[in-house]
Amino acid sequence: MNDITITRAFDAPVAKVWTVWTEREYFAQWFGAPLPTVVCDVRPGGTWRATVTTPQGEMALGGTYRDVVPHERLAWTMGAPDGSEVVLDATFTDHGDKTEVVLHQAGIPDEHRAATEAGAHHILDSFASVLAKA
Repeated sequence: MNDITITRAFDAPVAKVWTVWTEREYFAQWFGAPLPTVVCDVRPGGTWRATVTTPQGEMALGGTYRDVVPHERLAWTMGAPDGSEVVLDATFTDHGDKTEVVLHQAGIPDEHRAATEAGAHHILDSFASVLAKA
């Protein structure tokens, strides 16, 4: 099992980064899910859901927010195709007009590490594009 940790700096204050990360209208854009399918109840114990279209068809994803510290930390679960649950964690560090985000995911099987890391980079690239237009 492996962990992945990806650090990205965004050219925006932490309040804006947090908003684009957590509000459903923005989340739908960078996550690639139609808005009617997106739910983001961002609070400890709250749930999130989204349906994405993949080459294999539509896939419903979702999970629970475990820890929410606005503008600082967000930990949430996501159901995996094998029925297990993965935990993701993002920390947000305020650097004035820039924000550093550290995304961490633990317990990735060796055979899924490269694909998981590539997927995380793709999501962060999409997030950066939406953030730049917000």
